Amino acid sequence: MEGQVGKVFATARGDSSALSELAKASPGRVELIKLDVTDQTSIEKAAVEVRGKLGDKGLDVLINNAGVCQYTSDGVKSMDNLQDSFTINVMGVHWTTQAFLPLLQKGSLKKVANITTNFGSITLAPAVQFMPAPAYKISKAALHALTVQYALDHADEGFSFVALCPGWLKTDLGGGEMADLTPEEGAKASVDIIFKPNSETNGNMPKVLVKGWETKSHCYDGTNVPW
Repeated sequence: MEGQVGKVFATARGDSSALSELAKASPGRVELIKLDVTDQTSIEKAAVEVRGKLGDKGLDVLINNAGVCQYTSDGVKSMDNLQDSFTINVMGVHWTTQAFLPLLQKGSLKKVANITTNFGSITLAPAVQFMPAPAYKISKAALHALTVQYALDHADEGFSFVALCPGWLKTDLGGGEMADLTPEEGAKASVDIIFKPNSETNGNMPKVLVKGWETKSHCYDGTNVPW
């Protein structure tokens, strides 16, 4: 990847010691930008900052990774977190994509990856009903619809807008060690999908492909998840 990626803008809404350490270990290659996906002013300010750092160049890839998963123990009837979930998981993606779209149109690769989950698949909803997070599932389903609309609108420009499922990762949101894949495994497999030809990924929801997981019950075989 070092031959393909010259600079990474890593965003966070506040201070992040992990990102700061990463930037220090990659001088000049990783730059930290403050961005809160719930605040349009913050998003616009971040886009202006990135534009200034790129000079006359465009942005090749945008990865919308911010998300929230909130639980509701008593099902939809007691769900009181849908608006928060939509603000972060849907509107935040839309606002960020809007703000950075001119830079992406100026770039050469024209790739947007919206990080998602097969828990937002309407087709698979019966199979994942056990998870008491309806706002998460509903907002991710809406994110999928948003991704498809962007994909349709910008296909003629050569874009790829992809809803990418990185797998069940050992992160804070994923539940730590009980999950399947390390963040490094999920990130590597996600990047493999992002750098496929745009015509293969635009408007799709692929799972990552991880060797050894192709036939397990939690299957990571690189196929597309049904909407």
